[in-house]
Amino acid sequence: MSSRPRAAWPLVAVFTAGYLASYLLPTIVGRLSVYLGLSPAQGGLVGSALLLSSACAGFCLAGRVETYGPRRPARIGLTLAALGYGCAALTGSVPLVVMGVVVGGFGSGAATAVAAAGIAAQRDPHRTSSLGLLSVSATAGLLYLTIPHLGGGHRLPFASIAVAALLVWPATSRLGGAVPAGPAAPAAGRLPHRRSGLVLAGGMLVWSMAQNALWGVSSRIGIVQVGLSEVSIGAVFAAALGAGLLGVMGAGLLGARLGRAVPIGLGTVIIAVMIVVSSSAGGLGSFATGEIVWNTFYPVVLSYLIGLAASLDVRGRWAVLAGSASSVGVACGPLLGSVLSEASGYRVMGLILGAMTLLVAVPVTAVALHTGGRPLVPGSVRRRGGAPAALLAVTTGAVPGAVPRLGAPEQAVTELSLPELRRRRLVRSAFRTAGPAGGDGQSNAYASTSDR
Repeated sequence: MSSRPRAAWPLVAVFTAGYLASYLLPTIVGRLSVYLGLSPAQGGLVGSALLLSSACAGFCLAGRVETYGPRRPARIGLTLAALGYGCAALTGSVPLVVMGVVVGGFGSGAATAVAAAGIAAQRDPHRTSSLGLLSVSATAGLLYLTIPHLGGGHRLPFASIAVAALLVWPATSRLGGAVPAGPAAPAAGRLPHRRSGLVLAGGMLVWSMAQNALWGVSSRIGIVQVGLSEVSIGAVFAAALGAGLLGVMGAGLLGARLGRAVPIGLGTVIIAVMIVVSSSAGGLGSFATGEIVWNTFYPVVLSYLIGLAASLDVRGRWAVLAGSASSVGVACGPLLGSVLSEASGYRVMGLILGAMTLLVAVPVTAVALHTGGRPLVPGSVRRRGGAPAALLAVTTGAVPGAVPRLGAPEQAVTELSLPELRRRRLVRSAFRTAGPAGGDGQSNAYASTSDR
């Protein structure tokens, strides 16, 4: 991505179009089961195919958005999403629906990858990711309020995602084009913070799997175990996503005041408890409480996880890779939830998913603690073993211009070797600081020795 951050709203729009399919997953799986005669496990498998295709697109584009430029892959992704989901909405044949779902899922994943790379290049990736989650939560909540009253079988959810992709397509004109070839193009380089990035990506995979295992069968819990109608379940989901909006706005206002470890760790513990409450619900009150509280904290933790991944690499490679790993977990979630619920019931399924969520809270919180010295913006200049220099300047009142601005590109440190001095005895008096020379008015850029 360009070193100059662009406007955030096109990224937010593309993020919304790419993420909308996963937010509508419960109604997609439920309607496939009801209107196409699929079993819950088969419906979950179709949802998994959608999200797995989305994850594949993310892995394919990881590290390549900068080369292609965000505009072209975003347009291709949105076009594939519109075509794939549109075809799935227009046919009643299960094989054609699955084919459309796979194509549309790949398009959603491409759009999400472009948005993730762009969010990492922003001065404040946490704020931008919060805006994206706020937008997709509001859109999904509105659809959950309207879809149950419109009917339309399995067609309406797919048509809604296709229309959203078409509406967002014009916003891609505000994204950057391809990076010109030549010396101005950034070098590839190896991934920074590889251990922390791998742990975070693996943790997000399991975390997302547990969340979406419950999310994929939530409508079935409401219908079968609690005895609610589709309209009542849609109202509960809309209220839950509305609470998620409040949670995302609160996370945006909170920002970095508590760091990342506290929101991620504490939020994940609360989510684990609410998973158990929702899956074991026997009435409307407990079911609504579990869903609403769970969806309040889910986007909060997710926004900090996205911001944490973005902070590990200013080029957005870890943001795309961790997001794709999360998509793999999201893809496996509906199938895992369907298999567990059919084998052991919803209550036991909730206990298993809650335990998984608690276990994964440990490594992701450890990564947040390990990288806690980094601000919620990428690319700040760091001293070896210390805090970011740009933050030190803010807190210590350094002279303006003495340190780079907050969010400036990371400056490389070059090691200089002095082979001619290796065999000589060096004493402290042999060096002097760089600065204006005694009387010649010249500047010594390097230290000199007394025996030279």
